Amino acid sequence: MKLLFPYIYERYLAKQIYVAFAFILFALVALFLFFDILSELGSVKGGYTLPLALLHVLLKAPSRVSEIIPVAGLIGSIYVFAMLASQSEFTILRIAGLDAKRGIMTLAKIATPLILLTLLMSELVGPYSESLSEQIRVKALGSAYESEFKTGVWVKDRLRNDDGNGPVRPGVRYVNVGKIGGDNEILNIRMYEFDARYHLLSIRSAASGRFDHSGTWILDDVTETRFTETKQADPLNPVYSAQTLTHPIVTLQSEVTPQILSVLLVSPEKMSIVSLGRFISHLKENNQDAHRQLIAFWKKVIYPFTIFVMLTLALPFAYMKVRAGGVGIKVFGGIMLGMSFQLFNSLFSNIGILGAWPAVVTAAMPPLLYFCLAIVSLNRVSRV
Repeated sequence: MKLLFPYIYERYLAKQIYVAFAFILFALVALFLFFDILSELGSVKGGYTLPLALLHVLLKAPSRVSEIIPVAGLIGSIYVFAMLASQSEFTILRIAGLDAKRGIMTLAKIATPLILLTLLMSELVGPYSESLSEQIRVKALGSAYESEFKTGVWVKDRLRNDDGNGPVRPGVRYVNVGKIGGDNEILNIRMYEFDARYHLLSIRSAASGRFDHSGTWILDDVTETRFTETKQADPLNPVYSAQTLTHPIVTLQSEVTPQILSVLLVSPEKMSIVSLGRFISHLKENNQDAHRQLIAFWKKVIYPFTIFVMLTLALPFAYMKVRAGGVGIKVFGGIMLGMSFQLFNSLFSNIGILGAWPAVVTAAMPPLLYFCLAIVSLNRVSRV
């Protein structure tokens, strides 16, 4: 049967879902921010006052929004469909010609603005506000970003000629950074340079360094020890000479940027797609394992489309009769579905890392399984 007045019913459903979605999203974000504020109160001291702590937490709201949007969409749409079913409005729509296929197409249209909102929050507003939030906290406390490892952050780099402007030459440089401060500053730096045969060339240490806009590191108070192999008659018994030099300032060209260093201190799941892409390219160029980052990258790409999966999961609730359960029970079921998806998504990612599964398959499998569950449930309830 041809649906009567299709655009009117689509606008009506969209309005109902968006209103419920906005209310639930606001409630969930406020709840999470409240717990964030409670956990942040223990850090309030000195220049880090309570208003600054509140500002620090509020600037994290966009990241919270991007995390909660799918669950809020699921709960809000279940509430709307349950209310339509309890008031027999959905029955009228079915009589007018709204079948399961047309319902899915309608939900795809409704989900499009929510997908764009998720991309905006997770890729533009969220990373910027998160960075600004951390800068406020660091400046107020007078501290720096510290790694969870006692030895600091380790990163692999490629060697260039001594003048810093030459091409990449055979060899590798391992850089250890103790702390990362504000304004692109690094502290407690150590560098170990090896040639193509992994013979140690030099050890360099610096008290601090800062990244120049021209793309070079400027290191202060540098102590450098260079090792040179002296020619001997017996090649199996090499002899090395060491020379120690001190420099007040050293400029060094490196592929390790402040952005790469900063992403080493956060989990890949909290990075933007662009930052993840750059970091993955850096790891591959240095022949390092990037499997975890690849899984996180594809999860970030696929994540906005899970909103459509959540809305599709809510559609079968509209076909359930009132006697099958009240609105409250259906909303509770939606909360359980959302929690199960989040848990299953995280579990599947860890299993994919341990099993070295393809990154695309690992990231796409949970949403695909829940979408199949939604289609099977919809076919089953729509026949009643």
